[in-house]
Amino acid sequence: IRPVSCSVGVLPRVHGSSVFTRGETQAMCTITLGTSSDEQLVDGLIEEYTQKFMLHYNFPSYSVGEVRPIRGPGRREIGHGALAERSLLAVLPAVDQFPYTVRLISDILESNGSSSMATACGGCLALMDAGVPITKMVAGISIGLVKEGDKSVLLTDIMGEEDHFGDMDFKVVGTRDGITAIQLDIKIEGIDHDIIRQTLHRAKEARLNILETMAKTLPEPRKEISKFAPRLLTIKIDPEKIGKIIGPGGKNIKALQADTGAQVDIEDDGTVYISSVDGMAAEKCRDIIEAMTAEVKVGKIYTGRVVSIKDFGAFVEIAPETDGLCHVSELSDKYVDRVDDVVQMGDEVKVKVLLIDDQGRIKLSRKAAMQELGESDPEPVNAGPREGDGGHDRYRGDRGGDRGGHGGDRGGHRGPRREGSRSGGGDRGGRGGDRGPRRD
Repeated sequence: IRPVSCSVGVLPRVHGSSVFTRGETQAMCTITLGTSSDEQLVDGLIEEYTQKFMLHYNFPSYSVGEVRPIRGPGRREIGHGALAERSLLAVLPAVDQFPYTVRLISDILESNGSSSMATACGGCLALMDAGVPITKMVAGISIGLVKEGDKSVLLTDIMGEEDHFGDMDFKVVGTRDGITAIQLDIKIEGIDHDIIRQTLHRAKEARLNILETMAKTLPEPRKEISKFAPRLLTIKIDPEKIGKIIGPGGKNIKALQADTGAQVDIEDDGTVYISSVDGMAAEKCRDIIEAMTAEVKVGKIYTGRVVSIKDFGAFVEIAPETDGLCHVSELSDKYVDRVDDVVQMGDEVKVKVLLIDDQGRIKLSRKAAMQELGESDPEPVNAGPREGDGGHDRYRGDRGGDRGGHGGDRGGHRGPRREGSRSGGGDRGGRGGDRGPRRD
């Protein structure tokens, strides 16, 4: 194997980078992390599909000392990139573990054979430098063959001339435990099983040797992604509540994105991707969405905001787009004459959910919440004591006229109490006049 050297973090501004050199072949790999909106849309043979991992391989003319116009990718670039992409795809984490869209670009700086294998090795290091939690490290090698009659010689890590004059180019990529991709190019009629067996054995030895060198540079993926990469959070919601987040004409989601500065993408299955350059903005957006889609539970105490006041009670918003009625009788443990004696528009109050009816209407109680929290209201200013509190001046409401207090003017002069009479008050009517003295 030609001398191998590698380094990571060579471009500090990108999300991950590496340079892998083997002999006179060198590849610089860079990683860009994106969101679900950055997925590549592929127009497939049958239907369209998206890719979350893309590897773009560039082979500029200067890498082989030539000067020619730089045009779009050709057959060679597409083929080499597809092989390296297949090699790394096997060790990428699941989407629920790492929801980022990953783009890997390999720029071949110089080439003298096996640039696609250099891309696989350098791409693995760049992924690890970017903090992508790959399951295992990957390395690749090319095995060549020169065959004359019954004689054959295997060549490990072939250069450009050996590839040109040789009879085989067998590329093998894998981890310490197995193979992730192979590609075989031959110029002869065929090879027997013994040659294939020897090739795979040699490739494994070379692969383990390269992996050991790579591990000295970066033994495992970084724990944190680059500070320049977007922060991406994922939550799962009830698909039936997607419309609640989006709102009429996208009103809610537009306001949410404008307020937090985060980008929100929602899948049909209820998976919500929240991305932002600022991690705090993404967390704030996540908290709002969780509050909007949270299931209101009976018996739970919420801190809500008064959004409407009626004669019969107050409507309190306990979650975004979710409010309930706190009846006047449930506002306080004291007598309440008017709702606005206790709460005002915009006040934050603690309420307990008493009931959710079959139509989804929520019944709230501030009184029950205060009792559970051990709190109490002072006596309302504009109301007397409640009926049943005791005392002579208990409030009875309007009974149609001034009745006065006990012992006061009750409407007419009563006159002096008769001697022997049970009670004074003049002719009361309907009693038959003077009853006479009491019997002994």
